[in-house]
Amino acid sequence: MASPSPRQQRSDAVRNRARIMHAAREQIIEHGPTVSMSAIADAAGVAVGTLYRNFPAKVDLVNAVVEEHLEQLVVDVEQTAARVADGAPPGDELRALAHRILDDAARNHAVKVAAAAFVDPDYSAAEQRAGRSLTPILQSCIDAGVLAPEVEAADFQLLMVTAPVDQPEQVRNRWLEIFLAGLAPH
Repeated sequence: MASPSPRQQRSDAVRNRARIMHAAREQIIEHGPTVSMSAIADAAGVAVGTLYRNFPAKVDLVNAVVEEHLEQLVVDVEQTAARVADGAPPGDELRALAHRILDDAARNHAVKVAAAAFVDPDYSAAEQRAGRSLTPILQSCIDAGVLAPEVEAADFQLLMVTAPVDQPEQVRNRWLEIFLAGLAPH
């Protein structure tokens, strides 16, 4: 029997890693960050050894899941900034972004808990990138009279740490509207 070519092994490795990441994200969401590596391997349909080859320690896997989650958030902020730069109404875009962030945080509450439990200093780089992309959105909102002149990216980032993600959608939406009203000019 011929051994697989290196390219086939590489595609298998890539596929296994993707399956592990997907399973880890789903298992963390369903069971929290204390879910066992064995349960994640089972959900991914891979051997525990394959999981450990990709992620030598649980903290590595959880950090990868959180990093992927943060990267998706940063991309959303960057796309929103691009739409605002192209002339989309900044207040509408900011409100829609805030709703997406809040809805995502509610769906992925366990990922947020995992991020707090497994702090990686590199997360600050993603947060800084999001802040840099958020700043022109906020400035456009300030220029349009939607936000008070003193509002900064750090104020909006409070959304991430204070959102009532464990509450029903109507409570989260009311909270968000109160939050945004508090950032409006008075």
